[in-house]
Amino acid sequence: MKISFLITILLATVACTHGQEPVKDTAGNSLETGQQYFIQPIKTGSKNGGGLVPAAIRLIPLCPLGINQAAFTFLPGLPVSFEFSDFVPEPIVRTSTDVTIEFKSCKEFSFIWAVESSSDSNEPAIILSGTPGSQNSRFKIEKAGERAGENTYKLTSLGGTVGNVTGIFLAPQLVLTNDNAKTTFVKFNKYNESITSASRVEKSGLRMFPF
Repeated sequence: MKISFLITILLATVACTHGQEPVKDTAGNSLETGQQYFIQPIKTGSKNGGGLVPAAIRLIPLCPLGINQAAFTFLPGLPVSFEFSDFVPEPIVRTSTDVTIEFKSCKEFSFIWAVESSSDSNEPAIILSGTPGSQNSRFKIEKAGERAGENTYKLTSLGGTVGNVTGIFLAPQLVLTNDNAKTTFVKFNKYNESITSASRVEKSGLRMFPF
C-alpha cells in the first residue's frame, strides 16, 4: 500500500515537471537545492547591477527588512539558497516551480523572502519575514526570454513579478510589480566559499545597508 502510494506521488511529480527546464547558473550548471548562489541583477542603463542585500525599507520601524541592490557593481551581495515549497524528489530547480528563497550568508542569521502582505501598496515590498510553505513566501524562477540573453531569468510570485523601485536610500529596492518596465532580470552565480572574499561579503551585506 505504501509502495503504491509512493509510486503514485513520484509519477505525479514527473508529470508536473514535464516541460519545465532546469534553471542554469552563469556557468551553465543546473541550480540545486542545498547549494548557495548570488542573485545578480542584470546591469542596464538605469540599474547598477549590484548584488542583493538586506536593507531597511522605511525609517520607522526598521523591521521587517526589505531587499535592495548594493550601491556598487563590484559587490556580489549575500548568497541565497533555494528550497522547494512542496515535495520534489530531486534537487534540480526547474522553471515555474514554487521555491522558498533564503539568505544564507552566515550561521548567525537567516532570512526567508516574502511578499509584504500587510501593505496597501500596489507594489508591495519583498521583505525578510517569510515562513517556509506560506503563500507569500512562494516564488518561481521563469526564463526572461531570448532577448535578455542566455541563462537570464526573472522571479515571480502570486500576483506579479519581482521588480524594483527607488528605495529610501536611493538604491533599487525589490517589490512585486505588474509593470514590465520595472522587472528585475537576474543571473545566478554559484557561491564558492573558497574563492569568495569574506571581506567583500561582509562589506556588501552583513552591515545591512547598501552604501
